[in-house]
Amino acid sequence: MYELYVANKNYSSWSLRPWVLMRETGIEFEEHLVPFGGPAWQAFLEISPSGKIPCLVHGATLVWDSLAIIEYLAERHRGVWPQDAAARAWARSAAAEMHSSFMELRNRCSMSCGVRLRLKEMPAALKRDIARLETLWSDGLARFGGPFLAASSFTAVDAFFAPVAYRVQSYGLELCPPAAAYVQRLLELPAMRRWYAAALAENFRDAPQEAEMLEVATVIEDLRAAAP
Repeated sequence: MYELYVANKNYSSWSLRPWVLMRETGIEFEEHLVPFGGPAWQAFLEISPSGKIPCLVHGATLVWDSLAIIEYLAERHRGVWPQDAAARAWARSAAAEMHSSFMELRNRCSMSCGVRLRLKEMPAALKRDIARLETLWSDGLARFGGPFLAASSFTAVDAFFAPVAYRVQSYGLELCPPAAAYVQRLLELPAMRRWYAAALAENFRDAPQEAEMLEVATVIEDLRAAAP
């Protein structure tokens, strides 16, 4: 049995990737929730000295970083990546681009599932990131026939962009019709609904991330459970 260590559900975009992939593809695992800074965090450091979340434990094997976890799972389970070689190459390239790029989107629109916000400004760098997302998603959907980016079913490349769907929802980002429809498909997935419900139920607040969020955006609505 796999054991997957994830951080909180509201903020942790990195944790969401392997979690939603494993849920949607039926890979069973035991979940361990490790909020940053709490008692569970100190215990987790004894398991994974790097302190990287998410982290997958499989027997004596420890795998950290969302991309490494997904590749580890792909070696053991069909359907993690598309079966078609061309689609698989495209999917890996798109996932790697998400893993290393879109820095303005990451920094200015940090993931906070349960909050609705209005950006105070839309800088050129963010517009470029959004335009690239639209181009990339539209290309994958058209090239491989949809309804997901590189296959008819949800695969790892969709998992990599799942956190973006919550960012689009939270910040009200406007997208072209194919990209907007893709975001809606992601948000309606059973695993995404389950993650979202858990995020709303959390009363944990990460002060640094809350402060960064308020620097760039105005809160319109906070749907999360009240902080203690």
